[in-house]
Amino acid sequence: MSLSDNVRQQLQGLQSNRLPTSVRTSDAAGVQIRLDVTSIDSMSCEFMELELFVPSLRDADFALVKKWALKLSERVTYLLEDIGPLEFDEDRGEALMRSTPPNRTDAGASFFEVILSTAGNGSFSLKRYESRSGAGRQQVPIVLTREVLLKLVDDLLATAP
Repeated sequence: MSLSDNVRQQLQGLQSNRLPTSVRTSDAAGVQIRLDVTSIDSMSCEFMELELFVPSLRDADFALVKKWALKLSERVTYLLEDIGPLEFDEDRGEALMRSTPPNRTDAGASFFEVILSTAGNGSFSLKRYESRSGAGRQQVPIVLTREVLLKLVDDLLATAP
């Protein structure tokens, strides 16, 4: 069973009275996913963070992180905003990606933030932030249809080194 099939199955079993909760699953290759679900209905899922742990990234050559960031920016084009590399930090083994451009309103901006890292288990982290003038940034939930969420999981795996 694929990782997205495992996630689909776990989402189907969630009950709204037991939220928030973390959905955790892994595949035969040892890739693990954690999804911090805050709300769910028959079509969509609201979550605070999606984290993917990729053992092959652990202490990997930094060139792999850069390559993954570029592949992700080409492939994941269906979120509210496109995401693209913003900063590469070879010393920390991290790539920072953000919405390009962020969603701007009169009140401020909202954007996705992705961190790819070779530290620890090697990871991908997706969060969403809202920034208001003078108030700084605050993490906000991400709402995706289940179909888009599962496509994202498949695309993360397809592009991972």
